[in-house]
Formats: sequence, structure tokens, C-alpha cells
Amino acid sequence: MGDLLDLLTVWMPRQRWYGTKGRNPQLTLVAEWPLVAPSTRVLLVRDEAVSPAALYQVPVSLRDPDVVLPGSLIGPADDGRVWADAVTDPAFTDLLFRLFSTGGAGAVTDDGFLGIPLTSSPAEPATDVPARVLSGEQSNTSIIFRPEGAPPVIGKLFRQVNAGINPDVELQSALAAGGATFVPAAIGEVRGTWMTAGGETVTGSLAFAQEFFEGVEDAWRVALEAAGADDDFSAPARALGESVARMHVALAETFPTIPPDADVRSRVAAAWERRLTIAVAEVPALAPYADRIREVYADAVAAEWPPLQRVHGDLHLGQVLHTPANGWVLLDFEGEPLRPISERRSPDLAVRDVAGMLRSFDYVSGAVADDDGAAVRAWVIAAQQSFLAGYAETVGAGQKAPDSLLAAFELDKAVYEAIYETRNRPDWIGIPLAAISRLAPLAS
Repeated sequence: MGDLLDLLTVWMPRQRWYGTKGRNPQLTLVAEWPLVAPSTRVLLVRDEAVSPAALYQVPVSLRDPDVVLPGSLIGPADDGRVWADAVTDPAFTDLLFRLFSTGGAGAVTDDGFLGIPLTSSPAEPATDVPARVLSGEQSNTSIIFRPEGAPPVIGKLFRQVNAGINPDVELQSALAAGGATFVPAAIGEVRGTWMTAGGETVTGSLAFAQEFFEGVEDAWRVALEAAGADDDFSAPARALGESVARMHVALAETFPTIPPDADVRSRVAAAWERRLTIAVAEVPALAPYADRIREVYADAVAAEWPPLQRVHGDLHLGQVLHTPANGWVLLDFEGEPLRPISERRSPDLAVRDVAGMLRSFDYVSGAVADDDGAAVRAWVIAAQQSFLAGYAETVGAGQKAPDSLLAAFELDKAVYEAIYETRNRPDWIGIPLAAISRLAPLAS
């Protein structure tokens, strides 16, 4: 196993889902499940190149070199075979689909790798199910399954895993079970059980499968096309606001809420200040706005807050599909990947999701190639206002946040974007900076 860990140390940094860019992994094997699928196993490896250490799921298979797809090769093994990423191995994907559909143990030795169906009528066992790994995925790996005579399914293999149920599984499954049509139907999940470095036995989410909508576009692409053509987007934006509001109402009814006491306000304000401090240090253009931003934050802290509840946590146009039958459908309830898992599982202010969607609409103006910036800006403002109108009408007065709180969350999101763009896409830094200048204008 030491040789395989050495190979993974070289292979993992080349994968899009590896989260510690620019550093060499420092890997320790935490768990290993030999699977009932031939020559396959799943590894959990702890990477101490970052603090706190990250825990990665890596399914591997022993294969002949001539059947390994480009990009899946990890390195040489014994007997002329090679180690490969098992997500492209039909033996592994068949097992994964069976675990999603009918449940049961996937490992040969114990029930540490267990499938759990989430539908009221589990599917019949199927073999030789065509499967294709989606390109472009970043923090996870998604696989499209096309069983004969049945609708397609999309399975998400979580690459970074944690003890406890992943919010994507927990929230979406609960919403779907309650009859919500604004999320995909949940099909099944895979959980693993392993021992932590401290000797505690824990269980966590390893994979999740849901309904796959064929041939649809996400809201980001729909919005870009509409903005580029200067098409009126008021009705779709309003409907999107209604869907987000229905999600928040359902989550508040399904999961516990907590009152926004002084400790809660203090924690939120501290998070805003922490992010602003980092941003000012990394984005010098923000420095003139820092005092004004803090004034907006202070106004928000003094306002009346609604109760905290479970939220999406990373809502933007790319997390929404436009479907013919269901209208807008919301996806990916994992929350913001850079936030600690404990925060992503905790009740939060629903206005975080609203602000995230407003900021996503704002990015449309920066992404549309149009010489007439004023026209695109007007399109964005109209779409944002329609979204807010649909949201406010549906969510009700009791759950609607005050404008000052929404402004603070918009600002905090723009500050986060300024850090992200400076680190990753410097050419886009103008988008969050322009938003900050509008949300926290300097005195003339």
C-alpha cells in the first residue's frame, strides 16, 4: 500500500478535485475497503499538507493498461497491471449504481461501505449499466448512469469527506421526501464507517444519487443568453425567486431554527470582519472602502433579524436548472466549499442565499460581451428586482430579512469574490469591486 500512496502523492495534485493547490500531498491511509467488484477498492487518505487535514476518497482499481482511459492512470502495479481511478471502471460504476438503487454492503469484509436507497420503490438490480464521468467537475466527481428502460441517474462521488451526513444528502433528501418539485428526486446514497486519528468510529457520506434532467441548461447559461439578446427576464427571475423562497419555507418547517441572539450576531459580524481584513490585505483597491463597509455591517447588526435556519449555503445561477416539467430546480446543497463543514451544517440566515443569487445576476453583466454596458446593467437590475419581488411575496413577512441585512450579506459576498478573483481570475476583479463601490459608496 505504501507504493500506491506514493503514486497518489504524484497523481492527486493533477486532479481538479484536489483542494490544496501548490503543495505536495502528505498522505496517510485512514481506511481501505476491498469491494465486491473485481479488483477494486476504496481508500480514505488523510492529507496533512493543509491544516486542518483534509480527508479524500479515492476509489482505485487494478486494470490492464490498454483499457485505462486517459487521465485515469495512477501508476504501475504488479503483474503488468496498473492502478487506475475506478470511476472509469465499469466494475466499480456497476457496483455503485446497484448500491444507490438497491442498497446493501459493497465491501467484501464488513458493512463499512454501505448503500442506502432513498426512494420509496427501490429499483431492481441492474448490471452493465452505461456510465459516463462528467467533465468539468471540480470538488467532486459526477457520473451519469443510463439503465436500460429506466430514467437516467446522476451520482456524485464526494472526494473530500467528513464525519456525518453531507448537507447535500441531508437537505435535498428531506426536501424531496416532503414532495418538493424544486429539487431532483433522491435515489440513494453510500455511507462509509471509519476510525478517526483519535480512535473514534464515525460514519460519513461517500456518494449520493439523484434524478438526472436530460438536455437542460443551468440558470447561468439561460441568463447569459437572455442578457446577451436583451430579452426580458423578469418572469423567469420572479419564478426563480419564488422557488428559492419555497425552499427556505420548507427547510424552516423541516429542520430546527434558532433565535438570532447576541452570540449569533457576534459570530456573524466576526466572520464579516475576518473576511474583510483578509481582503484589504490581498486587494489594495478595497482599502478606501473598508470604513464604509464596516458601517454597512454595523447597521445590519443593529437591525431586526429573522430566525436562523438551514439554508442552501452556496446558491448561485449555476446551481439551478431550468426544466420543462418542474421549472427551476435547485441543486448542490453542500454549501460553500471553503467554509468548514460544521458551519455548512449549522442554521444560518436565509438571506445568505438571496444575496448569493443577487451577486450571481451581477456577474452576468461582467460575462456578457456587449459594448453597451448600460443596457446589460439595466437588464441585471430588472432581473434582481424581479427575483426579490418573487421571493418576498412567497416567503412571507415573517421570514424576510431587512434591507440592511441583505446589503451586508451582498457586501460580504462581494468581498469574498474580490479575494477569489485576485487569487484565481485577476481579469474579473472589476466585477466585485464595482459592486462594492455601489453597495458601500464613498462620500463625495
